[in-house]
Amino acid sequence: MKTVELHNRRAGHHYAILESVEAGVVLTGPEIKSIRAGNGDLAHSFGRIENGEAWLHSFHIAPYSHGNRANPEPDRPRKLLLHKAEIHRFLGQIEKGGSRALVPLKGYFKNGRFKILVGLGAGKTHRDRRQDLIKRQADREVSRELANRRRR
Repeated sequence: MKTVELHNRRAGHHYAILESVEAGVVLTGPEIKSIRAGNGDLAHSFGRIENGEAWLHSFHIAPYSHGNRANPEPDRPRKLLLHKAEIHRFLGQIEKGGSRALVPLKGYFKNGRFKILVGLGAGKTHRDRRQDLIKRQADREVSRELANRRRR
């Protein structure tokens, strides 16, 4: 059986992740089956804290192909299962200021249950992204040079 992992590649590009926590997600049966079939997309999703509860918005799960009319809406908000202390800690950080947001980083199955790794992200500026690109290119050149030395 293949393992299914969903990644949010945009998160690392647009946000500097300050801390992360694993959260459960409230899903229905057809949604789980659809995710196991590889039909989930975290790319445009984001987290929000509303009325003391954490919610995941814009997490697209395609309708299950063998489902019936009970298939839920593909982009509906889904509740994140976090401890109240974690929710309050994230809410305090978000309200503190700066461009901070709840960002889903990765989705995976753990002991048969679907989990989302949610991070507290601080928005990167254009300059920060540029610096990351320069650093990545420098690291690539160093590793290429080391590989060339080993071959000689």
